[in-house]
Amino acid sequence: MAHGTHTTLHLTDEALSDRISAGESWKTEFKESLRGKAKEAIQEVICAFSNDLPRSGQPGVVVIGISDKGESTGETVTDSMLISLSDIRSSGNITPAPVMLVEKLSYQDFHVAIVVVLPSTSPPVRFKGRIHVRIGPRRGIATSQEEAILNERRRWGDQPFDVFAIPSTGIADLNLAAFEYEYLSRAVSAETLAANDRTLAQQLAATKMIDSHEDETATVLGILILGKCPQDLLPGTYVQFLRVNGTSLSDSIIDDEEITGTISDVARRLNEKLRSHNRVAVDILSDIIERRTETYPLEALRQFTSNALMHRAYEATNAPVRVTWFDDRIEIHSPGGPFGYVKTTNFGEPGVADYRNPNLAESMKVLGFVQRFGIGLSIARKLLSDAGHPEPQFHATDNYVLVTVKPARIERGAN
Repeated sequence: MAHGTHTTLHLTDEALSDRISAGESWKTEFKESLRGKAKEAIQEVICAFSNDLPRSGQPGVVVIGISDKGESTGETVTDSMLISLSDIRSSGNITPAPVMLVEKLSYQDFHVAIVVVLPSTSPPVRFKGRIHVRIGPRRGIATSQEEAILNERRRWGDQPFDVFAIPSTGIADLNLAAFEYEYLSRAVSAETLAANDRTLAQQLAATKMIDSHEDETATVLGILILGKCPQDLLPGTYVQFLRVNGTSLSDSIIDDEEITGTISDVARRLNEKLRSHNRVAVDILSDIIERRTETYPLEALRQFTSNALMHRAYEATNAPVRVTWFDDRIEIHSPGGPFGYVKTTNFGEPGVADYRNPNLAESMKVLGFVQRFGIGLSIARKLLSDAGHPEPQFHATDNYVLVTVKPARIERGAN
């Protein structure tokens, strides 16, 4: 069992006050405010605490509104400050997304903002492509040796399924050209690449595509992102698309395709398929300017399908993601129920997010299929609402999630 498996985010006020009183250390850092470049520095600290190079298993704490001497800087802790700090988790700058809690604390006779950060179960964690680590009370960029330590820790930790090694696979099962020319430069900072002291195996291990530079077994993530034939090794990793000429599965099928390949292949081809069936109405009578209206906002559909690919269960199932387009609705069916903080009772609620596949989420962010974490459903909802569509319907069970999207009310009324 990895160190820190039972660590909690919820430190008592007394424990947090003791941290502040003890001063800055390898597990506590003070920041005077959020002004200037402070927020970027705070994200570097959060990244370093997530990597937990000393393997302490203890949460790191960032305190905002206090000087190096432990005195108040007069910073007012507002709701907007707390929201700005909370947004760090979903910004996509730190990958995989950190496990963190933001709160306001009364200390002595003033208030401070607190960010509590748990060690990651899937290091290394990067901020804008760089691996930050804590070196005593200071932070720095990980060396290749420290990076190797973090990779090795991931192998033996309580890791998510998306970085499990797949027996009988290796580097030969991965598209190395795609890794070198498409993925690596997006995932790793130019500064790190310029150092040029990492072998191909070390680079693959650092990005979690193989188990380690000593054991070149491909991971689930490696096969999903770079696999030459992903479905040969992970049979359910495709999308079943149906366009039905009617409102039930017993009606005739207009289009039926199994969309296969890597996550990039599947996402791009599915987007093309959705675009090809998304009828565009042209209005040239009601205004001087010609208006074109899609049956569905394509970006909303893309958000839903990206979420399905990112959050579905890849373990112990051969079921695909199913996208079924009927005349009166689109159904997106994803294998695997809600995960972690997300329950069947709160699925789809704004601000409720967790990650079954945190490393896949990181890779989809690297590849541009996700811009930020935890806001895809909110974006889709707003796009649908702005275009006059009813609220999407969510049905979540322990085994699957179903999202149903319906056409705009005005279009349904016209029919």
